[in-house]
Parts: sequence; structure tokens; C-alpha cells
Amino acid sequence: MGVTPIGPCNISCVVVSWNVRELLRRCLASIVGASAPSPEGLFPLPGGRSLEVWVVDNGSSDGSAEMAQTAFPGVNLLTSANRGFAAGCNLGLARSQGRHVMLLNADTEVVGPALVTLLDYMDAHPDVGVLGPQLRYADGRLQSSRRRFPSPLTGFLESTLLQQWFPRNRWLTHYYALDLPDDAPAEVDWLVGAALVVRREALAQAGPLDEGYFMYSEEMEWCRRIKGHGWRVVYLPAATIVHHEGRSSEQVVAARHIYFQTSKLRYWRQVHGPAWATALRVFLLATYVYQWLEEGGKWLLGHKRPLRAQRLAVYGQVLRSGLRPAGAGGTKP
Repeated sequence: MGVTPIGPCNISCVVVSWNVRELLRRCLASIVGASAPSPEGLFPLPGGRSLEVWVVDNGSSDGSAEMAQTAFPGVNLLTSANRGFAAGCNLGLARSQGRHVMLLNADTEVVGPALVTLLDYMDAHPDVGVLGPQLRYADGRLQSSRRRFPSPLTGFLESTLLQQWFPRNRWLTHYYALDLPDDAPAEVDWLVGAALVVRREALAQAGPLDEGYFMYSEEMEWCRRIKGHGWRVVYLPAATIVHHEGRSSEQVVAARHIYFQTSKLRYWRQVHGPAWATALRVFLLATYVYQWLEEGGKWLLGHKRPLRAQRLAVYGQVLRSGLRPAGAGGTKP
């Protein structure tokens, strides 16, 4: 991907959307409000600054693209077959012109002056390559968004049966950066990609997102590359964004499991090596066998049979996929 020469705008927001039309409407309204775009398609920000917005619709069937085009004049629209979140982001990044780029999930809402707060911080700290706001759920609860890079053993704990059984173990406390205060800026290893600001120079050095990640873990790998070029990654709680988490992926539960785990395996192979990735894959498949057998036993006992049947189908689909990571000797699930 070639990096577009810097244009007149200060920040480019790239919003990738898949079948969440009404959430996308709320997201775009929170970004541009009632502002009218300039002839160049830029929206005003306080302090004489400007913003451009790119919506990348990944093959939605709910009218999301049409809504964005008609309800928000000046917003740039790209439509594509669904090649995944990373690929969708890269389409917008390749066309963006801002001094900084911001990845925003379509199920987010910018709260108050969050964009200006993030811009001010980037301008005042030229060594920061990636900046992330505080994320909150719609009910106001804090959403975990700061992370340290995982050790080889973290994959056996994070989002597995072991985490359900031992949720407060010290390895995950370290991984989730739970020892850091929620209300103070902090330098971390990576940030959840629902809302990320990336400096143009950092993007030019590290390159785009790895499209071998269909969804999940792509921001972790990207932040690793950016940090490898000497940039800092910072969490900034003074800026707040609401994240209605998982509204796209909850439409395809089995695929969510498959993409999450195969993305994890891709990262493990890239960073920790094939031996660790193979061991992790065998472990993950074993946990899904255990869960399939557990749900099957409950189904046989007549306990909430519709729920058990649904889970049996999900776990069965995961097992049939083999959790073969794309681009690492396997195929995309």
C-alpha cells in the first residue's frame, strides 16, 4: 500500500462497517455532527483544524452503504466484498490524507471533544505513534482496552476455559495491564483496535495492517511493528469513546470463535514460532472437544436443549475448521 501524500486535513477517520446500519449512523453522527463539509470533503474541527471520514462497507446487506451516502454528504464511501477488518481498514488508509489516521469501529460513538483531545495530545507528544482513548460500554462501565504483549503461555489462558476457571491469575492481570490506573495516561504495548489514532509517519514506516488477519489480533501485531520502529503507544483516558462491543461478530458466532483463535495462532506463529503455535492449536482444539462433550451431556440430560443444540453446532463447526490459521500453512476458515 502506498501512503497518500499528506493533505490539508489533520485527521482521517476510517470506519469499517458490516451490517450495523443504525450503529454506523450513530457513529458518523458522533464524528461529524451537523457540520457541513467543505468542497474538498473536509469537516471542521475547533482550532481551525479539519477532519475527513472514510466509510468502508464490507459487503453489508442491510443498506449501510446507502444510508452513509445519503445521510452524511461529504463522507467518503468505499464498498468492497468482505475480505476482513484489516483489509477494509487498509482500503481507507490507502486513500486517507490526514496527518494522523484514526481507525474507528462502526459500533463506536465519539463522546464530546474526544477527537480534539486526541489530536492535541499527538501534537504535544511527537514521539507517540499510536494513541487510544478510554473505551466505555453504553451503560458507562469501563471497557478494558490496554494490553501488554502476550508471553507464549498467555494464549493458553486468554479467552479459553482456563480463563473461565482462573479469571484473576497473575499472567492475565499482567497481560490486561490491570495494575495500571484507569484514569491516568499510560504507555502500553498495544491497544484494542476499536479506536486507534496512528501518526502518519509511523504508518509510513511500519506499513499497513497485515491482511492475513481476517479479524482480531491485527492491531496487536500492528502495534508491535510500530513500536519496533521506536514509536510509543499510549492510552489516554481524557478522551472517551463508547464501544457497543461485538455487534457485527455476534451475528456469526461460530465464525467469531474461528477468526479469534486462528488470528491468535497466526500471531503466535509469527512472534513465538511454529512449535508454540502448534502446541497452542492442539490445546485450543482440545478445549473445544471438552466443551462439545459437556454440552452434549447436558443435551442428553434434557437441560435447556435448544441452547445446548446451538452450542453443539458452534463448537462442532469450530472443530471441523481445524483452527488452521490463514497464511500459515492453512486456509482462511
